[in-house]
Amino acid sequence: MTDHVQPSRPGSDGTATAAGDGESVYRPHHYTARRPPEAGGEPAGTLTLPAVQSVLDGLPGSVTFLLPAFDADGEVTDFHIAAASPDALDIGARRGKELIGLSVAGTYPTVVGSPLWEGYLGALKTGVRWEGEPFEYEEVLAGIPRLSRFAVRASASLGGLVVSWVRLDSGEREQRRLSVMQRLGGMGWADWDLVRNTITWSDETYTIFDRDRAAGPMTLEEMTAYVLPEDLPELSAAVERLLGACRPVDHTFRLTTAGGEVRHMRVVAEAESDVHGHPVEVHGFFQDLTATKRAQAQLLESQQAALAHRSQLTAERDVAERLQHALLPLTHQSLTLAGLTVDVAYHPLQEGLNVGGDWYSAIKLPDGSALLVIGDVAGHGLDAVATMAQLRFTAKGMAITGMPLPAILTRLNTLLLHTAERSFSTATMIMAHYDPATSKLTWVQAGHPPPLLLRRGGAEYLTAPAGILLGAVPAPRYEAASMHLRPGDQLLLYTDGLIEKPREDLDTSLARLAGAAVRSAADRGGLDGILNALVDPVTRRDDVCALHVSLRSPAAPGPAVSASAVS
Repeated sequence: MTDHVQPSRPGSDGTATAAGDGESVYRPHHYTARRPPEAGGEPAGTLTLPAVQSVLDGLPGSVTFLLPAFDADGEVTDFHIAAASPDALDIGARRGKELIGLSVAGTYPTVVGSPLWEGYLGALKTGVRWEGEPFEYEEVLAGIPRLSRFAVRASASLGGLVVSWVRLDSGEREQRRLSVMQRLGGMGWADWDLVRNTITWSDETYTIFDRDRAAGPMTLEEMTAYVLPEDLPELSAAVERLLGACRPVDHTFRLTTAGGEVRHMRVVAEAESDVHGHPVEVHGFFQDLTATKRAQAQLLESQQAALAHRSQLTAERDVAERLQHALLPLTHQSLTLAGLTVDVAYHPLQEGLNVGGDWYSAIKLPDGSALLVIGDVAGHGLDAVATMAQLRFTAKGMAITGMPLPAILTRLNTLLLHTAERSFSTATMIMAHYDPATSKLTWVQAGHPPPLLLRRGGAEYLTAPAGILLGAVPAPRYEAASMHLRPGDQLLLYTDGLIEKPREDLDTSLARLAGAAVRSAADRGGLDGILNALVDPVTRRDDVCALHVSLRSPAAPGPAVSASAVS
């Protein structure tokens, strides 16, 4: 905070006396001018302060009239501001008449004893105008120190001092701000005096052109030597418009600096003309756009790379979708073939990969019968998908030729054992053949969970014929089993992902599936009812694939539809 002392009040003899308690300013109507005998200037007399104030009211800038305060020995101890011009402004933002009555020593304590103070005393004593060097003054306001620079002039008059000052720091701050703005914006100004043939550059312009300041600014002719040849014609035309027709220009070009760096430059300039329309001065600025152009080029390169990457991803996704459709047309579908209604559901475990190691096939064979297949390759990912596709298409091809089901499994086992660089050693599988003429279902299995038969409100698992999982041994034995489906029967083929739970034995898992299937059949929930009861999409740890087969009534045949799918 600013230190304050009680101001003095001039007495009837022109000296000052201490003000009363609580007073901070004084406004006497007149005073008797008093000065030391050796002082020059006008003789002492009586002058009203309102008259002095009226004179200062008509003056521009910061001007005050100071009255000295003397001690008993006639020494000056302080000055008081008795009048102030309207534009007078101190560092504390006090303006005009707000300054009247302030004590110089009390309001600006660091001034006492300074060259400024000595200058005041000298001017008052000798009557010679004093004009000192710019001085710095620091005042603490609201706990924040503020340092300002002033150029001060003091003249003795009527027993006091007429003091004028110019605050220098505001202009300097603007210059610093302008310099910072130029530096941050990569800009520098330039002036051309065409009459005197002189050029003036700001410091930042030299930086932009990478030019030694000792070399001075470049002429327009010298500058053209650094401009890239392909940019020179348009720049020359812009300069011709500027100097010939006094038309302002805003043009970008490239030049090579003395250091060999190519920079992108922008020049904005306008010309001032004489009464005849001839240009006499040109004012403008240069801006270094190299960093901006570089950033734009990098952004464009990144955008092009992103577009290329996006195109590649789009192409890969299209290929993946086509491949998925070739391997697994639909993850959910309902179809009719050979008098059977087949509902299919497939949920791969691996996110983003809609094909896994489980698979199914449901097709109509050339003789009108139906082939139902479900299988599971050990593992996940693309290697499992490749092995699955190999087994699925081979099995379907051999079944279409009429090969017996046990023989198909034997050959698939041989294929799996002798596949080069195979990543998975085993796979499970069920193949079933349904003859609509006899309602006979013949099936084989290779280490797969048994089918579940739903009949008349009950559920039982079919007794599995002999068969070990594919790829386990070189010479396995596979046998076939058969049964007759009755109208209303439902048969569920599934992979182990539907029933398995951590730390749960197989019998418990199978019993849980049978209960869910019975309840779903009673509620006519079909395959969706079973899946909703057993599959938790958050906690499941394997692919899930299921075929729900039901024998329709012969009186209501549907259109023959074949489908084939993989998982």
